[in-house]
Amino acid sequence: MKLLEERIKKDGTVRDGNVLKVDNFLNHQMDMELFQEMGKEWKKLFADKPINKILTIEASGIAIAAIAAQYFDVPVVFAKKAQSINIAGEVYQTKIESFTHKRTYDVIVSKKFIGPEDHILIIDDFLANGCALLGLIDIVEQAGATIEGIGIAIEKGFQQGGKIIRDKGYDLQSLAIIDSMNENKVVFREQ
Repeated sequence: MKLLEERIKKDGTVRDGNVLKVDNFLNHQMDMELFQEMGKEWKKLFADKPINKILTIEASGIAIAAIAAQYFDVPVVFAKKAQSINIAGEVYQTKIESFTHKRTYDVIVSKKFIGPEDHILIIDDFLANGCALLGLIDIVEQAGATIEGIGIAIEKGFQQGGKIIRDKGYDLQSLAIIDSMNENKVVFREQ
């Protein structure tokens, strides 16, 4: 998606450790017009799928998933990174290692929100090593639901996550795939 790529070039900053900082438009301060265009693009990419729910993970995935959900006319379920007294009843649970935060989270989703009848589109902001996606896939599998596709805003194509997920046979659609990056330049994969 050229609009997203141009925004990354204009406002993204590369930090040590292969970290792409896009907090001024994607995951701290949010550009709703850009999110709307991303939602429209995912709707085009997954238009033929019988999606009835979108699944994401807190916190950065929630806003883009919510905007995308408007175009699919479906609810968003987000995996929580901590048990809460607000979640009563049984939950699906998995562990996810965060590339950015360098820690492992216990992630949960209430069983009342995902079940075998659901056709899920997973949406997230970044794909690096694939740990978050593998955790969300695990939750969907525990529920017996069907994964119809996976939408990612920014994929680091030089890391293993995209290959791992595609090799498992999932329909993974990333709006911007970065082939390489350093403090001077971000190079995108032709799509």
